[in-house]
Amino acid sequence: QVQLVESGGGLVQAGGSLRLSCLASGRSFSFYTMGWFRQAPGKEREFVASISWNIGNIDYADSVKGRFTISRDNAKNTVYLQMNNLKPEDTAVYYCAAERLRVVTTKASHWGQGTQVTVSS
Repeated sequence: QVQLVESGGGLVQAGGSLRLSCLASGRSFSFYTMGWFRQAPGKEREFVASISWNIGNIDYADSVKGRFTISRDNAKNTVYLQMNNLKPEDTAVYYCAAERLRVVTTKASHWGQGTQVTVSS
């Protein structure tokens, strides 16, 4: 089992930056594919970015390509989401998710509690 705790959300003006962190507890973090998802009010949860357990595969939603960067530090059991050039449409609750040795999707086995990101225009 793995428990996930996100941090780093907040209020930022359009064009600004934030870095989200997700700290995982439990064993074998390095075997988990990690992902970031977000959910805006009245909308379904959507994929943002993912990084495989061996960092061999990194994927982004088209809406964030070129602006967001996902990374992980297995020694610190942490995955990061660097968000640059933020737009008001990026406003959402951001969730960290984990899936052991498989692709992480909206049906992932493990989720954090979420962190709010608000981008003002």
